[in-house]
Amino acid sequence: MSNIEELRAAALTSKAWPFEEARKVVARGIEGRPAVFETGYGPSGLPHIGTFQEVARTTYVRRAYELLTGGAPTRLIAFSDDMDGLRKVPDNLPGGDMLRANLGKPLTRIPDPFGKFESFAHHNNAMLRDFLDRFGFDYEFLSATDCYTSGRFDPTLLQILANYDAVIDVILPTLGPERRATYAPFLPVCPKTGVVLQVPLIERDAAAGTVTYLDPNDGERMTVKVTGGAVKCQWKVDWAMRWLALGVDYEMAGKDLIDSVTLSSRIVRILGAKPPEGFNYELFLDANGEKISKSRGNGLTIEEWLTYASPESLAFYIYREPRKAKKLSFDVIPKSVDEYYQFLGNFADQPPEQKLGNPVFHIHEGKPVPVELPVNFALLLNLVAVAGTGVQDSAGLWKYLSRYVAGATPETHPELDRLVQYAVRYGSDFVVPTLQRRAPVDLEAQALADLDARLQALPDDADAEAIQFEVYECGKAAGFDNLRDWFKALYETLLGSSQGPRMGSFIALYGIANTRRLIAEALGAVRH
Repeated sequence: MSNIEELRAAALTSKAWPFEEARKVVARGIEGRPAVFETGYGPSGLPHIGTFQEVARTTYVRRAYELLTGGAPTRLIAFSDDMDGLRKVPDNLPGGDMLRANLGKPLTRIPDPFGKFESFAHHNNAMLRDFLDRFGFDYEFLSATDCYTSGRFDPTLLQILANYDAVIDVILPTLGPERRATYAPFLPVCPKTGVVLQVPLIERDAAAGTVTYLDPNDGERMTVKVTGGAVKCQWKVDWAMRWLALGVDYEMAGKDLIDSVTLSSRIVRILGAKPPEGFNYELFLDANGEKISKSRGNGLTIEEWLTYASPESLAFYIYREPRKAKKLSFDVIPKSVDEYYQFLGNFADQPPEQKLGNPVFHIHEGKPVPVELPVNFALLLNLVAVAGTGVQDSAGLWKYLSRYVAGATPETHPELDRLVQYAVRYGSDFVVPTLQRRAPVDLEAQALADLDARLQALPDDADAEAIQFEVYECGKAAGFDNLRDWFKALYETLLGSSQGPRMGSFIALYGIANTRRLIAEALGAVRH
């Protein structure tokens, strides 16, 4: 059995969430056309990682489907709801007065506050596409404005008009009395002001394909077609309309949209079709545990993560535990980086069923390339912390690394060099400013003095294991009831942090002589 056959056989029962999701799409029995996967994006604010994660996670399901079906054709649509009216001005954007003057207008009819594109939506759409392109996603970008105005949605809009009463009966029970009195599934785009109007419809003509309303500004009776971009649909109806018009088979959504998914699915069934498969993922939270919002600009931006860590580490963090709420803040980056490389290192020796559950299989579309790193990200951050001004750039770290790994250079270890550059930036911005070394207490000072003597007795090129042995022996000889207390004391007195690396590896990397200087500084703090 070939490798791909083994993987396909294992995929049939794999518990990895992309395969569980993909099997639902397989069960739809799609024939004669590609399976359509979709993600939606509201460009009322700048794209953030929460936006990106839908494309990444949907891609994982798409690739799992292709493996299960032996390469059946697929499409991924990245859809922008750019015909929505702007309801509020995002906090993190320039041109606030201009945006406020255009509230209510479709996002594609509002000037770009950055002055680069023909509209606000075009700017934000370009940012999203640029990022997706940089990650190499295979997708088809669609604009709501283009789909409405080109007539692509016209047949489905007319179908909704023909089933108006049944559609509205799904929505009305979910609304309060006041909203229920004015609700309509179609929102006319005012030909006078360009504003997307939320007004009651006083007449409708399915044969003519029109709806009638009273202009809220002057009371004029207005009759407009529901086709050609003269109206757009209310949110839940719009979602159902899009699913049907584009033939969507799969779309996931955040936990906050469970009710919307349910109602939109009911509308699709009214229109005689089957709603797409999907699941509801938990939301990302900022450092304070609050939901990330593109209008507020809280949480990490795409560029901020990529300043301090690789795209692969971001994809790794996004892959894992989609049904669990997770923080998306700077402090999650180091662990994500190191865990990514751990999973990458394990991949080659895993049996097929474990390979399919390994995040790197999905991140690298089944073909991860193994990388060997002599040190991890956490250890590099510790080195940045203690070396201080000596590692303001990657060359400073390489002075230590080239001694630790004989003959190593940025050219011979390009992946390590990439990690080094991230470590310098992250360590300088987030680790060094938080360091606070404390003076050791009596027992700790005695143990540090013993460690200094043990290190002096070792050869300068002692390996990490030999050094780690002496560190352990030193803690035991000092009489620490729990050796964890000894290591915590080392971290707090030498590194200025409550957590730290495996000390044998750190000392081998930093150097015995340099470490003895750290010990001397700590013991000096006691004497002074």
